[in-house]
Amino acid sequence: MTTKNLQIATIGGGCFWCTEAVFLEVKGVEKVVSGYSGGNVPGKPTYREVCSGLTGHAEVIQVTFDADVISYEDILVIFMTTHDPTTLNRQGADRGTQYRSVIFYHDDTQKAIAEAVINELSKYFEDPIVTEISEAQTFFEAEQEHQDYYRNNEQQGYCSFVITPKLVKFRKLHADKLKNT
Repeated sequence: MTTKNLQIATIGGGCFWCTEAVFLEVKGVEKVVSGYSGGNVPGKPTYREVCSGLTGHAEVIQVTFDADVISYEDILVIFMTTHDPTTLNRQGADRGTQYRSVIFYHDDTQKAIAEAVINELSKYFEDPIVTEISEAQTFFEAEQEHQDYYRNNEQQGYCSFVITPKLVKFRKLHADKLKNT
């Protein structure tokens, strides 16, 4: 019986459908759950409430990964290179704090790695990186229709025009990190 070195990464790069689709293809990723974190209202928020921008939550994914297969640093490099970390509270046409670029760290080691990755990658971007680095807060799983969204709705317009190009970019930039399918 082999044991896995499972760890959690909580990240938000705009719409969670996009980031979920990317990380479902990453070697060493065991599970990806779309959800909400970072808000300031009591109770579990709904998609509609988060989309209003009034709850303070960001659309995020929680990635469970085997750290013996892929490092937290590699998770963050993939994250930072598959969305635009230089736009404040916006990804493409999606605007508002719920679409902010954010890394929610779960311990001091993750915080230090996040800071180092951003520092290292900043020289590759024309504009300053505005990705928020914050201590992990309560994670709320999104409604079932938001889980595995791309695979279940691949022909939908948003998927075809927004998510598919991100997957193509990911597959090209990080071919060595793809799951063997």
